[in-house]
Amino acid sequence: MILAVDVGNTQTVLGLFRDDALGGHWRISTDASLTADEIRIKIGGLLATEGLSWSDVSRMIVSSVVPNLSEAYDAVSRKSTGRAPMLVGPGLKTGMTILYDNPHEVGADRIVNGVAAFEAHGGPVIVVDFGTATTLDVIDASGAYLGGAIAPGLETSAEALFAKAARLSKVDLEDPGTVIGRNTRASVQAGLLLGEAAMVDGLVRRMWDELGVSTPVVATGGLAERMAPLCATITHVDPDLTLTGLMIVYRRNA
Repeated sequence: MILAVDVGNTQTVLGLFRDDALGGHWRISTDASLTADEIRIKIGGLLATEGLSWSDVSRMIVSSVVPNLSEAYDAVSRKSTGRAPMLVGPGLKTGMTILYDNPHEVGADRIVNGVAAFEAHGGPVIVVDFGTATTLDVIDASGAYLGGAIAPGLETSAEALFAKAARLSKVDLEDPGTVIGRNTRASVQAGLLLGEAAMVDGLVRRMWDELGVSTPVVATGGLAERMAPLCATITHVDPDLTLTGLMIVYRRNA
């Protein structure tokens, strides 16, 4: 089986693929202080929940935006599978032309999201990833990565607000059902969730204007299922988009 790992700033998503079918998958907190041995033990525990062990994993493919953990997962792969992992970055074929001014600035997760979205929906297509940052990425009709927008993520915005506003208490990140809050709790929820949704819709519509066409919009990331119903422009939700993209890239390089 192939173990796909997407290491984000806040969360790490792991998925096991058998014959291209996603089986066990997990979302855990990212901890940049973990050693390779600690990561290996933690993943071994996750595998055990599926009745599996490291001996069932033949190869790893990893996308990472945390350099220290890129090195750690390299060591984990070499020790556990006897082979270096496929690490999304320079030297690995993604099948996607990057039209960014500096292609090396594009996060690996944004590339594999684009690969998966184009494979599923064709192009042009927009991907909205609700994570530590909320990113919007545009893939053109030829399957090339055009660029996108990066904004603070919902939880990142909430943490900053509560840290700076002494009189505001933390609230659950739930839809208040109205944009006109009748109390502080509902007002904060409206500003955070509905404000995030309005930002996404506004950016997507501006992207459509620049492209000259309305496109499918695919939402992914840890908060996608919570935010998508609040966004008028999102047409598809795929929590496993990044893992799917990793498997597509794996096949292109295997």
